[in-house]
Amino acid sequence: MALWKEQQQTKPSPSPASEALELSGRFEPAHAEPQPASAPSIAPVAVRSKAMSESLIAPDIAIEGKIEGAGHVRIAGRFKGDVNVHGDLTIETGAKVNGSVRAEKVIVSGELTGNIEQASHVELQQSGALTGDLKAASLTVAAGSRMRGHVEFGWDDGKSESPHHGTGHKNGSGLLS
Repeated sequence: MALWKEQQQTKPSPSPASEALELSGRFEPAHAEPQPASAPSIAPVAVRSKAMSESLIAPDIAIEGKIEGAGHVRIAGRFKGDVNVHGDLTIETGAKVNGSVRAEKVIVSGELTGNIEQASHVELQQSGALTGDLKAASLTVAAGSRMRGHVEFGWDDGKSESPHHGTGHKNGSGLLS
């Protein structure tokens, strides 16, 4: 059964195409005639963009393998293997991850042993520990976090050239040579 809204005489009459009420994700004209309960009503459905889903490895779970795909991943347990996602990776406090990581955003509150090979942003939170190399566009480090490894951030690899060295390239220390 649809609900209709009475129109007041003081308002200008809108066009029939613009008159609609949202009812349970469905749109029905405000001036439509009531239909019998047995007749199915056909109305446009609001289109919603699909949000990325999040997968969770719970605290009491240990998994060995590989994670690949689109979506966000939250690890609260133990994971051994590489993580390559088009989304965010969150390593919760108490979680342990052994493997390389590629993700849009990486938040480390637990322990990561392995390299963060590519990320738009990395956050090392107060309880976070990283043993491995880190390469990201930006980095946030909280007081109390720990890291042992090589860090590169803020560089625009391959898109800019050093004015003093021509087409320079980076050596292992992150410097142009």
